[in-house]
Amino acid sequence: MDSKEAADRRRGLDAPSTQHLDAESVEAYLRLHPDFLLDHPALLPVLTPPSHHRGDGVIDMQSFMLHRLRDELARLKTQQRTLLTTSRSNMTSQNRVHAAVLALIGARSFELVIQTVTTDLAILLDVDVVTLCIESEAGSHVKPPLNGVQLMAPGEVDRLLGPGRDALLEDHVLGDPTIFGSGAGLVRSEALLRLAVGRHAPVGLLALGSRKPTKFRAGQGTELLGFLARSLEHTIAAWLDIEP
Repeated sequence: MDSKEAADRRRGLDAPSTQHLDAESVEAYLRLHPDFLLDHPALLPVLTPPSHHRGDGVIDMQSFMLHRLRDELARLKTQQRTLLTTSRSNMTSQNRVHAAVLALIGARSFELVIQTVTTDLAILLDVDVVTLCIESEAGSHVKPPLNGVQLMAPGEVDRLLGPGRDALLEDHVLGDPTIFGSGAGLVRSEALLRLAVGRHAPVGLLALGSRKPTKFRAGQGTELLGFLARSLEHTIAAWLDIEP
């Protein structure tokens, strides 16, 4: 018990019981504790200040500023919640990409690398379809050698991404069978990542497809996905002994 409360008790002015709380009791308590709002600033936004009438044509700026402060606090709380949600989402995405890269590095053969890409990555990255697309002179007229591997005509990667671009993210799309094969019907948003394994190796794509229309969208950051694509490039190059 602090000295102020002890003095109140000696004067017989204990804090009112919440069971018998009335306006007079609240007023008496606040008069005895003039610093109450300084000690409890969180109450300021929920209290309604009185309007001061200072004559015709005079604006009550105090009330205006308090209402504006209340609105500003509400806006800042909304921004804080949005920032926390975004931070958690980014951390989850980072952990997923790191797990995917570790799975690629840990593959014990080139065949297991391809299997990891076409099967395990979908689970690790929380997407529905993952394919590995490779440009070939045979184009799409030849049946792909493995499930999850798609063959494309030369120049198709540049046509899809644009020359010099390494990533394309799109939302609200219909999956392209030449990219996603039999899983194209599931795709409603996609991330297409260029794979340049080496100067003398064919260009390819790592294609991620999701049934969620906004899982991938234009303007979304591509740093983590780019890291995944570069990791896959180095892994393939190491297994096939391809020079950069």
